[in-house]
Amino acid sequence: MTTLSGSARLAGVLGFPVAHSRSPRLHGFWLRRHGIDGAYLPLPVAPDRFAAGVRALADLGFRGANVTIPHKLAGFEVCDVVDASARRAGAVNTLVFRDGAIHGANTDGFGFLESICEQAPGWRPEAGPAVLMGAGGAARAIAAVLLDAGCPRVTLVNRTLAHAEALARTLGGAIDVAAAPPLEGAALLVNTTSLGMAGHAALAIDLAPLPAAAVVADIVYVPLETPLLAAARARGLRAVDGLGMLLHQARPGFEAWFGVAPQVDAELRAFVAHDIPPGPGPNGSVRPIQPSGPSGPTAIDRTT
Repeated sequence: MTTLSGSARLAGVLGFPVAHSRSPRLHGFWLRRHGIDGAYLPLPVAPDRFAAGVRALADLGFRGANVTIPHKLAGFEVCDVVDASARRAGAVNTLVFRDGAIHGANTDGFGFLESICEQAPGWRPEAGPAVLMGAGGAARAIAAVLLDAGCPRVTLVNRTLAHAEALARTLGGAIDVAAAPPLEGAALLVNTTSLGMAGHAALAIDLAPLPAAAVVADIVYVPLETPLLAAARARGLRAVDGLGMLLHQARPGFEAWFGVAPQVDAELRAFVAHDIPPGPGPNGSVRPIQPSGPSGPTAIDRTT
């Protein structure tokens, strides 16, 4: 049992609902590993109380908080200072209260790159074009970090082309929009949609045109091995699951709040993934996961 002192460092995750969040388990593991006098709490707050809630946390001495669905855009607005990552992503997932000001960052892109480098050693952003399925918030953060890291071209593939075109205009640079994924010559394919998640249909895509050296990534992590990743491995392609992105995106916030740079390793991965189904069920169907709280699983989001 952890005993806190009067000078304990406090942080948490702001969401509505927030019972599904894996962040308390993740940060709690690091707090115990490093013997830190601190706590990381689930903080449910309704959208109409979000800004007031954030300011109250700062007034109460919290070091900061993560921001998850549905507050990422509101998190951007409440900040006094936002860094380049948040500005590029157009949203905030990490708040740090420092010197009387609310600082905001978006660590999703960082988490994605770190996860790719961990699970596909030797991959480099400049290796070739990337194809992103989807045009939501996760796609924006990932596209931005890939372009900034030297990826020669990013193509967004989305059911609603207008959404992808709007995102491409916002990001600027070497970014295209397509109705079908241009896989020939692609070095990286990323699913940023909820397709393949437990309870959702699988992403229907033929991986045959991908080069043998390509990497296939899925930011879904329930199940750990989605039908897309299973198909990639069957073709001998390197496959990167979504759990690594979740774990790595948490590192900058933990260091800012608790003063220790944490590590992602097999023990942490196993602890956070204790109840996540490993992969597709019979006939390729995606097996359901038992609800982790009153609301059960939520829409795809990295800070959960």
